[in-house]
Amino acid sequence: MTERKPPGLDFESWVERQIREAGERGAFDDLPGAGKPLPDADQPYDELWWVRRKMAREGLSALPPSLQLRRDAQEAERAALEAPSERRVRELVREINTRVEQARRQPLEGPPLRLELLDEEDVVSRWRDRVRRRAAQ
Repeated sequence: MTERKPPGLDFESWVERQIREAGERGAFDDLPGAGKPLPDADQPYDELWWVRRKMAREGLSALPPSLQLRRDAQEAERAALEAPSERRVRELVREINTRVEQARRQPLEGPPLRLELLDEEDVVSRWRDRVRRRAAQ
């Protein structure tokens, strides 16, 4: 749309004409998402919606690194308890413990870490109990 608005023509009517002509040319046919509901239309308005969506897409966090590591440790423990195999449980626990040990060697920004390593055998034991309970049901 490089055309300038003609003098003397109301801006609104000029824009409406541009839209109508584009529709007649088929410029709006087959647009991605056509016929689909708007995402998050049922959510309350958030002025920073685009920032939150961009951060989620980029895998960024607004938390200081030490608090993010705490959150990651909680999520790793939850994921380990839901893991499909004991091998995967052990992998998840070892991965998060490695990250915690690295953070202890080089302190992270934010509040003090004060995060204990996950006890691999304890997590595996709780995972086994969960598997047994599911099998019994």
